[in-house]
Amino acid sequence: MKALKTEKNSDIGLLLLRCTVGILIVFHGIANMNSNYAFIKSLLNGIGMPEFLAYGGFIGEIIAPILIVIGYKARLGSLILAFFFLVAILLGHSSDIFSLNQFGGWGIELQALYFFGAIVVFFTGAGKYALSINSKWD
Repeated sequence: MKALKTEKNSDIGLLLLRCTVGILIVFHGIANMNSNYAFIKSLLNGIGMPEFLAYGGFIGEIIAPILIVIGYKARLGSLILAFFFLVAILLGHSSDIFSLNQFGGWGIELQALYFFGAIVVFFTGAGKYALSINSKWD
């Protein structure tokens, strides 16, 4: 009986993690979409890459988080999100990787939290409270 309760709590914890990471990233995605990905385009221009790659942000900040939240192909969505954040850290925050912010926290603590949250979902899966639980990507 005790094992069943622990398993149920783990599934609720996974649901909470999925919703937290996914919903918060969607807000960033909406803001970037409303600006027509201007900030991402400027970063890409700065390193000589084509602007159209900025629209990949739609997949990384809208599609992947929605998959994570609803629990459909959550592992795939989390892998995409982790890759997106790795690229975001390298493109937009590389100077902050080895720094502390004004409050003494890691310079990329927010980005790292999203990155590692996505990695956790990748390794654990969506849990019981998900739209789909039958695929290796769930």
